[in-house]
Amino acid sequence: MSDDQTPADSKLTTSKRRWAAEGKFLTGRISRPEAERLPPGQHLVKNWPVLDLGQQPVISTETWRLEVRGLVETTRTLTWADFQAIEQSTGVSDIHCVTTWSRYDNKWKGVSTRDLLDLAMPKPEAAYVMLTSYDGYTTNLPLADFAAEDAILATAWEGLPLTPEHGGPMRLVVPHLYFWKSAKWLRRIELMPADQAGFWEKNGYHIYVDPWREQRYSDD
Repeated sequence: MSDDQTPADSKLTTSKRRWAAEGKFLTGRISRPEAERLPPGQHLVKNWPVLDLGQQPVISTETWRLEVRGLVETTRTLTWADFQAIEQSTGVSDIHCVTTWSRYDNKWKGVSTRDLLDLAMPKPEAAYVMLTSYDGYTTNLPLADFAAEDAILATAWEGLPLTPEHGGPMRLVVPHLYFWKSAKWLRRIELMPADQAGFWEKNGYHIYVDPWREQRYSDD
């Protein structure tokens, strides 16, 4: 291809341009000034504490599957090989747990949520996402937040494969929300027209969970 030729629009570039034009996935600032970096009520840790529902499923990459369904143009069930064939992304982000710890500068590798969505193509009426994990855990969030610029379906942390205790072989990472929205051991992503409460949201936790507004519990 000569230098003065422009490559034809792919489905990827077309959909991302449409999302931007609609303002559909604009969730605000990704990075913050150092003075605002630590949300209120949080303290910094150097380790990565482990929190779960009391069980840590061990899923081999041979049996692992990821479903993408609901309000999408193309329902997908991805094998590990399928997932690895998607363009791989890297990123660095902070994480903030509702139990008041935060950890800075985590290095991730995996698949951008936007790239995954481009394979399935959300329908115009899709507005929310329900996530279901291999241990039965569920959590909900707006599609705009799932598709945030720095959200990633992570398979590696700090240069090593993600361990089972931290959600391996793959977990979601949505850095700008409290970390319970970043489901471990992710098995299914379902796009919905309206919001529905997940596990912790049914048990007294906030439906949205912005750490900078301390949205920890349903009455916050």
